[in-house]
Amino acid sequence: MAVSILRRHQKKARIEVIPLIDVVFFLLATFVLFTLSLTRLNGMKVQLPAASTGELSNPAGAITITVTEGGELAWDSEPVTLDRFLDQLQALRAVAPETQILINGDERADFARAVYVFDEVRKAGIERVEIVTRIAERAP
Repeated sequence: MAVSILRRHQKKARIEVIPLIDVVFFLLATFVLFTLSLTRLNGMKVQLPAASTGELSNPAGAITITVTEGGELAWDSEPVTLDRFLDQLQALRAVAPETQILINGDERADFARAVYVFDEVRKAGIERVEIVTRIAERAP
């Protein structure tokens, strides 16, 4: 008699679907948020200098000014002359002086050209200026 009572009270194994759905939606939401946070620099492709103290920043909405190895300038990946660069800088100052400027320079670029760009941006009254670097591996 005791054996038949135990068999009646045993539950069958079930696969719980609701927790599985929760996990899948969590992974989906995480993936979507991660891909939305990926941003690319608008500048030209150059070999960035390494800096061990570099910090990650958000380039969204920023203007990228590139100084190439040959000393050419680019405004958001569009090559510009020096006069055009200065005109665009003054126009930006008039419209949105709080815009962030990223200076994206090749590690073999003329340092004087990069300093000139930095100086002109500051003279235009734009205070949010950053120099883009790649993060160097830190020594142990």
